[in-house]
Amino acid sequence: MTLRLKGTSALSVVACLLSTPVFADMDAAKAFLDSEIKDMSVLSRAEQEAELQFFVDAAKPFQGMSINVVSETIGTHEYEATVLAPAFEAITGIKVTHDLIGEGDVVEKLQTQMQSGENIYDAYINDSDLIGTHWRYQQARNLTDWMEGEGASVTNPGLDLEDFIGLSFTTGPDGKVYQLPDQQFANLYWFRYDWFNDEKNKADFKEKYGYDLGVPVNWSAYEDIAEFFTGRDLTHMGVDGEIYGNMDYGKKDPSLGWRYTDAWLSMAGAGDVGEPNGLPVDEWGIRVNENSQPVGSCVARGGATNGPAAVYAVTKAIEWLEKYSPPAAAGMTFSEAGPIPAQGNVAQQMFWYTAFTAASVEPDLPVMNEDGTPKWRMAPSPHGAYWTEGTKIGYQDAGSWTLMKSTPVDRAQAAWLYAQFVTSKTVDVKKSHVGLTFIRESTIQHDSFTERAPKLGGLVEFYRSPARVQWSPTGTNVPDYPKLAQLWWQNIGDAMSGAKTPQEALDALCADQEKVLIRLERAGVQGDIGPKMNEEMDPEHWLSQPGSPKAKLENEDEEPKTVSYDELIKSWQ
Repeated sequence: MTLRLKGTSALSVVACLLSTPVFADMDAAKAFLDSEIKDMSVLSRAEQEAELQFFVDAAKPFQGMSINVVSETIGTHEYEATVLAPAFEAITGIKVTHDLIGEGDVVEKLQTQMQSGENIYDAYINDSDLIGTHWRYQQARNLTDWMEGEGASVTNPGLDLEDFIGLSFTTGPDGKVYQLPDQQFANLYWFRYDWFNDEKNKADFKEKYGYDLGVPVNWSAYEDIAEFFTGRDLTHMGVDGEIYGNMDYGKKDPSLGWRYTDAWLSMAGAGDVGEPNGLPVDEWGIRVNENSQPVGSCVARGGATNGPAAVYAVTKAIEWLEKYSPPAAAGMTFSEAGPIPAQGNVAQQMFWYTAFTAASVEPDLPVMNEDGTPKWRMAPSPHGAYWTEGTKIGYQDAGSWTLMKSTPVDRAQAAWLYAQFVTSKTVDVKKSHVGLTFIRESTIQHDSFTERAPKLGGLVEFYRSPARVQWSPTGTNVPDYPKLAQLWWQNIGDAMSGAKTPQEALDALCADQEKVLIRLERAGVQGDIGPKMNEEMDPEHWLSQPGSPKAKLENEDEEPKTVSYDELIKSWQ
């Protein structure tokens, strides 16, 4: 998922700053603003200088210190590591080594630091999916108390927490903020806007299915559209080659786990109503009690991981992969499948990460017009037959700054300064133009994104819309993300390969999750907010109750429904 740096004089800025003596004063700050930020900020030049003056002053006790931070490798973090880290050093005198490694490796390093107490990194950008882990283990500094205590002298008065659109994702049930969002992207529906608006395609679809070709509201419509385009002759539009109505991936690989923990079951409607996550049952199918203690994952304990809605979700994904996707897709990983839609032969994709936007608007791609606008659009994901209003409908990744308690105070203070610098209002608009991973409301509303919106396929419109609150990361029901997440790809992989039916695979998955929950309960390592398992009961007891887990529907094929993309955008505005 590596995104290339675009529209920035990154290398020249870095060369300039590195060749400048470390004054740790406003000379370097002004040079950075002149060469890199310019008017790409929600702050005026005077306000930018005032904010950077804070960093100059606050960093004085740490001049000459070298700190180490780590993040996964995506374009936003590449920009931070190659442009913002050298600028921060020039401005503050604090040298930052910002390592870029795989997402799984970040979690592994964090887990090692938690288990050993050894300070491996001074700060981590790790997904807010670990919020339940951080809240229960209490090994990460909660930032609410940190900013009022040991971190007070190094907390930017212009930080403006309320401006961060993902703060609810990083807040525990105790009301404390445990992580600071650094980048966000959602999984949305992606489709060929040009194909959907072609008169012949529209007429042929209407004749065959009896309703208008448009953005699918539900999975029944998505399936019809997938069937319609698969194998369709589009030579009348100048499109050659085999056409497919769906894109996905299915290789038994750790990335297959993300495909499903990233809210696929919620899109089908498996979880309960709630924002940012379903309560008492979340999108992983884990139930919690009134004290936020996990009590079960299988239906027999009130969970939904192996319930009818989850089985429906996995069954449909496999069916669409086999019937409507390129033959190679079943053997692909996340990173291998990501670029395929931009190659020009896929009509739609249910589960498309907006992190691919920058790579999908490159000039000369088959999915781009000559004027620089895309032939594709993104829209809200359709929902499955079990979904009800008020239930989350998709996943939003929120890579967030995390300070571990095992990090010495002075190193944590210096790292906190860097975290605030790369998320500051001074730099956030420019950083967002590079990575297209919005974290601040003020940035989303900036005039430069109004101007750029037509070239980003609906990204800006989505983030400015009221719909975005239905997309969220893994929530606080998951008590140990590193231990539980690895169970998903192995069990779902058995269903994808045909080694097990979806029901068998999900029965095994929920049983495996409960083994971990039971071990945590017995160990008592999470105290009175750790798991407290329900006794097993006849599944019908739970399936007959309101909410999740939900009983099997007599008919899982809803009446298909679509909506005009242009009308959808108007409704948001």
